[in-house]
Amino acid sequence: MHDSIGIPACFSSSDHRQADKPASVGKSGQSVYMSVYRIKLAGQFCLITVTWCRNLLLHGLSVSVQGPDGDEHYSCKVELKPWYFWRKQGSKHFIVDGRTVGVVWDLKTAKFNGETEPRSDYYVAIVCENEVVLLLGDQKKDAYKKTGCRPSLIEPMLVSRREHIFGKRKFSTRVKFNDKGIFHDISVECNNNISSNSSSDGFDPVLEIRVDGKLAIRIKHLQWKFRGNESINVGKNGVEVFWDVHDWLFGSGLRHGLFVFNPIPSSSVSASSISAPSSPPSSSSKSMPLSNQEGNPASSGDFDNATGSSRFCLFLYVWKVE
Repeated sequence: MHDSIGIPACFSSSDHRQADKPASVGKSGQSVYMSVYRIKLAGQFCLITVTWCRNLLLHGLSVSVQGPDGDEHYSCKVELKPWYFWRKQGSKHFIVDGRTVGVVWDLKTAKFNGETEPRSDYYVAIVCENEVVLLLGDQKKDAYKKTGCRPSLIEPMLVSRREHIFGKRKFSTRVKFNDKGIFHDISVECNNNISSNSSSDGFDPVLEIRVDGKLAIRIKHLQWKFRGNESINVGKNGVEVFWDVHDWLFGSGLRHGLFVFNPIPSSSVSASSISAPSSPPSSSSKSMPLSNQEGNPASSGDFDNATGSSRFCLFLYVWKVE
């Protein structure tokens, strides 16, 4: 499992079609949060990607739209420079298939709370033909007033999210598994220092995955079970969790592990509830079926019958810093 990670170059002046490789993301220490939405743009469904990037020097936002021909059309790169004056609100436009798409943002009072992505007091709106096709943030009234556009009749659908996070032992994030659900806290922790010769040094690394503070999965003898998958319950929803930490154990230099959280219909999953951490599920020896993870999620038409919401997939790239 060594997939290509396509990330817009948020901070460089290079052509936007150049994508960072995993190694370059790791070397720069750049936290990246990519959310992909399925929207209806001028009568046609397409994908739009909103990317928040942060490294030691800069903080920025990038928006791209996949046109009907499959090409990506990047719009603005908004750089948040704390020691310079920068436009904390503004707008930019670009053309997709002959139609003008606008990006309008207001980050004057945005609260980041030390995170890459803002938590509150902001908006980012994408508009086309007098419709707000995608609206992020909690200042929705201000966004509609500023743009002068009406909401789209077709609600956008969040289909995937990719996060790159860095740490030494414990890695945490927050995520919604369906549009109408609540945020859940997810943490990944390995209780031993990992090296390429961990077994000979007597280490027996154990990987623990927690949801809302409760133990969901515990993998012992990680050097033999570095890939696998397990089904768990998160509230009333079933979630299939895949992991691949091969490079943590056997690679050299800064490497990432991959964790995938894929909601499944509650009626079809047989999972152990995370409310019983005293009996955590054992890891599966089944290999991760991730070869097609770069496919178009918007065309799958897959829905959760139990909740009536779209299927969503979280890709968590965890970079271990020694």
